[in-house]
Amino acid sequence: MANKECFFSSDEAHFWLNGYVNKQNCRIWSEANPQVYVETPLHPEKLIVWCALWAGGIIGPYFFKNDEGHNVTVNGDRYTAMITNFFIPELENHDVQELWFQQDGATCHTARATIDLLQDTFGDRLVPRFGPVNWPPRSCDLTPLDYFLWGYVKLLVYADKPQTLDHLEDNIRRVIADIRPQMLEKVIENWTSRLDYIRASRGSPMPEIILKT
Repeated sequence: MANKECFFSSDEAHFWLNGYVNKQNCRIWSEANPQVYVETPLHPEKLIVWCALWAGGIIGPYFFKNDEGHNVTVNGDRYTAMITNFFIPELENHDVQELWFQQDGATCHTARATIDLLQDTFGDRLVPRFGPVNWPPRSCDLTPLDYFLWGYVKLLVYADKPQTLDHLEDNIRRVIADIRPQMLEKVIENWTSRLDYIRASRGSPMPEIILKT
């Protein structure tokens, strides 16, 4: 039986081969200034990974690469190519109807060609920045990939200290494939509680919420 309504959250993340974690996505809690310094190479090797998460599972990972198989950064053309050639065909493998699609306000997401493609595909069931349903900026507390998926995956993929990008990519694929439906059920329960809190508090800052999986 088809799901009548499904909400997909989507996002990209950087995975550095040296294990560096972007401080914008990592919070350090301390009563005093921790004075943390991280030395990194000038041009560290990294992967850029995209996923979409919903109650029924995870679509991805998708690794941004050029025609020669080399890892590349994300721009509007590469993002729309991913949506067209990967995400939309993957949706055909899932029994979903009335699909809602959410993305954040990254430049590649808000390019005119990107928004046009997504509106043609999802109509008014689109939740981006500058779209039919506006997604608020700086909303990482509301995105399951930000508060759960990327942190969980990064916690595990560096355990065996991968020395090559291929090894790191294999680890990312394995960890995401091993995420069980029961864990995602708890993630979605936590997500709905966050939405309820934001509505009730009219968008005030959210206290620390521990996601127990």
